[in-house]
Amino acid sequence: MTTTTTPDPGRNANTNTNGEGDGGPSPAGGRGAGRAKVVVVLVAVPFALALALWAFAWPAARTAPHHLPVAVASTTGDPAAAAPVTAALDDAGDAFDTRAYPSGDDARTAVEQRDVYAAFLVSADGDVELLTASAAAPAVAQFLTESAPEHVPAGTELTVTDLVPSPSTDPRGSALAASVLPLSVAGVVTGGIVTALRLRGPRALATVTAAAALSGLAATTLTHTWLGILTGNWWAEAGVITLTVWATASVITGLAAHLGSVGLSLGSLTVVLLGNAWAAVNTSPYLQPPPLGLLGQWLPPGAGANFLRSTAYFDGNTPGTPVLTLTLWTLTGTTLILLAGRRERGART
Repeated sequence: MTTTTTPDPGRNANTNTNGEGDGGPSPAGGRGAGRAKVVVVLVAVPFALALALWAFAWPAARTAPHHLPVAVASTTGDPAAAAPVTAALDDAGDAFDTRAYPSGDDARTAVEQRDVYAAFLVSADGDVELLTASAAAPAVAQFLTESAPEHVPAGTELTVTDLVPSPSTDPRGSALAASVLPLSVAGVVTGGIVTALRLRGPRALATVTAAAALSGLAATTLTHTWLGILTGNWWAEAGVITLTVWATASVITGLAAHLGSVGLSLGSLTVVLLGNAWAAVNTSPYLQPPPLGLLGQWLPPGAGANFLRSTAYFDGNTPGTPVLTLTLWTLTGTTLILLAGRRERGART
């Protein structure tokens, strides 16, 4: 009689000729890996929370003017007449960047062209008119209106004129501020989808560009045509929004192509967290503690919001720095995308 012995699959799969495991994870090793993951979560979550609170709460808790550009001029062209107001503003330390203009008309033009946030005009009889531009920053206009009596001689008659008011559909600028975060999210989502689809090189760049253009058209339709919170040239506003989304999406796509999930996370952290926290859309870069005001304007959300405000309310005046910032981010992202595509083609050959 022949006896057949059935092998034990479980035993053969996990035991070698020496009776030892074949390299599969031991229970002790599994528990160690599990503990490490728990530690990572327990460290990462509080760190992320602390970083977010620092990025958002610190600027809000330290809101104050820092070298805020304001104009001072005499309506008669006599610099001596404006000297008391200039001296009072200078006495505020580094709060104001006081700029003297030869005439009231020149100071008015500076406000309208967004060269300064406000202008103090001193008349022949010593009265003062404060020209503000709430469209540039409602928080700054409110601050200057409330603090102006401190910067004019006692007993002076003070009047306030909002030279460039915010649109009636968004008097406090809150709707415009709320529109900036979705632009950043659109860029991140575009980069994430292009990465997930494994698009590379020119195809990835074409997809990012088309998605940014369509996002610009959709966002302008909502904010300008439907909500009415943007009041400038429709196509110019669409171009600004397109460039803002394009800058974010291209950099995130390029970083992800080279660094994988680390690049995607790094780009998202920089743009969405720090970029929006320091964009100062609700206030002004000049109301943030240094150097956050400057850093925020060199990130896509801050540059895009600044450019969009100028385009929508000031006929595109003072767009130089935002245009440069967004262009540099876009060129950087485009270069990263194309280099990744070239590297992948080289690896295949």
